[in-house]
Amino acid sequence: MLDLRVSLGRLGLRNPILVASGTFGYVREMAGFVRLDRLGGVIPKTVTFRPRAGNPTPRTAETASGLLNAIGLDNDGIGHFIDHHLPYLRTLDTAVIANIAGEDLDQFVEMAAMLGREEGVAAVELNISCPNVSHGLDLGIDPRSVGRLVADVREACPLPLIAKLTPNVTDIVPIAAAAAEAGADAVSLINTVKGMAVDWRRRRPILANDIGGLSGPAIKPIALRMVWEVSRALPGFPIVGIGGITTAADALEFLVAGASAVQVGTATFFNPSAAQDLLESMHTLLEKEGVEDIPSLVGSLRSNKPGS
Repeated sequence: MLDLRVSLGRLGLRNPILVASGTFGYVREMAGFVRLDRLGGVIPKTVTFRPRAGNPTPRTAETASGLLNAIGLDNDGIGHFIDHHLPYLRTLDTAVIANIAGEDLDQFVEMAAMLGREEGVAAVELNISCPNVSHGLDLGIDPRSVGRLVADVREACPLPLIAKLTPNVTDIVPIAAAAAEAGADAVSLINTVKGMAVDWRRRRPILANDIGGLSGPAIKPIALRMVWEVSRALPGFPIVGIGGITTAADALEFLVAGASAVQVGTATFFNPSAAQDLLESMHTLLEKEGVEDIPSLVGSLRSNKPGS
């Protein structure tokens, strides 16, 4: 029998298929399309300390093999999340990973501490990588800032921590290493890549925010490269792969590159049951290949370079 169980540090999951924050609403909206109990876990949309209206519209633009978004973390704040969304999330038979974003370090710490006192939260994902807000989240581009943030949150919150990192840096490895050394249970790689869409006739950007975050199949090669780099630099450290995952083959590419789990995001917009469909296809494919468990796949990719 194929064993799909995986571990992200202290967080155990029944299988490696998660849904990406910002693409699955607060989860309740997707219950009619997906058997939520089949998934390894769910990640509701990012929550901030105070309510945010988000960026002006238009906030999304389709591109070749991808989607640009500049939503701007539109949400009703951590208090509303705990009072109105968490009671439903507690009823789900799957891991619930809360995703939070602070304007500064203190807000991250306070929100994580609040969630750490609540039942029904399996882990916290720290969004230190959103490109669509103008403050706070530049914490994610500096290893020292990332290390301090993770360490302070670790001290305040007993739950497993996942640091969601930005690809918009020169070298992702020292940032991932700082998160690991500070006590993160895993890192998520990657958030969206900064991009732009232009209406040349109007001589204007299409997005009201001018720039946005590119997701979807267009960023998959970038995400795979970063997962591979971090996996080689930090062997054994758990990684969650994100970026253009649409099929079972996509997910398996991330696993062999070094990810222990993956998040399905943009694919949900054109196929609401994408995560469940992918899981079922992956199960069939791995049984056909004679694979016995997921950990045997993780990080099994080997370089073509002599001596590597």
